[in-house]
Amino acid sequence: MRYATSIPQHAADGTFQPRELRAYLDQAEEFGFESAWMTEQVLGSASSLSPLETLAFAAATNEALRLGCSVLVTPRHNPVHLAKRLSTLDQLSRGRLEVGIGLGGRNSTLSAFDVDPADNLVTRFNEGLALMKALWTQPVIDHNGTFWQLEGATMEPKPFQKPYPPLWFGGHKAAALRRAVRHGDGFFGAGSATTARFAEEVPVIHAALAESGRAPESFTIAKRVYIAVDDNVERARERMADALIYQYGEFGKSLLPVAVCGSAETCVAGLREVAAAGAELILVNPLFDSAAQMRRLVREVLPHV
Repeated sequence: MRYATSIPQHAADGTFQPRELRAYLDQAEEFGFESAWMTEQVLGSASSLSPLETLAFAAATNEALRLGCSVLVTPRHNPVHLAKRLSTLDQLSRGRLEVGIGLGGRNSTLSAFDVDPADNLVTRFNEGLALMKALWTQPVIDHNGTFWQLEGATMEPKPFQKPYPPLWFGGHKAAALRRAVRHGDGFFGAGSATTARFAEEVPVIHAALAESGRAPESFTIAKRVYIAVDDNVERARERMADALIYQYGEFGKSLLPVAVCGSAETCVAGLREVAAAGAELILVNPLFDSAAQMRRLVREVLPHV
């Protein structure tokens, strides 16, 4: 089993401590985590740092960990700007970038990102991805699409990794899972999804891999797990519930069952279920006391999964 950790990204105005994040990343490297990940939340009441800028800071302070965001909701981004930012970040990190992308939902905030709610989001997503791949791989780009047009355009430098950083897809519907196999390098089960739902998604991915003739080892299946190790089970659940509400708002009230909370033994059992469901990489994601939680996970939980 391979393990990744989350990067703490909730920081109220004026409270971010660069030394603490540097120490956290160095500790994650020492503990043997292969990568560290963030999420993207542009609008919302949670005080959440922007992932790409924070990952650039992380790349400058730690030279070993692979760094990723799962997921960037790409229909809310201009693909030309996003391709440039990701290519630059891959250069700055010397090829340690992992890119998670997703379609996102159709909600009232779309117009804030200059997206017409009446647009076909799947078409926008697919076209934006194709345009980014072209910008990353082609010396001259001619693109005449539904949403974007380029003629004789160039973009340099290309990503450090060739042809571009690994692409991870999120999503739940069968069409999204098949799209991940067609266009990506891996699938990331959401932290907000139960292990049971993840277990239903994995066979769809395996079937799509077989149908496409792709070798299973060419595609990684991962799952984010919100987790809290605490011998006081009630305290763990209360703190996790508060953290989920802080991150997700009212929706967070319904998410406590997706989290793994309690004693080290309980957390071992929860992660074993995720592994048995088909996860090849588990992203352990504490939502509070991140450094202390990481230490307990490494010492009391992960060696026993």
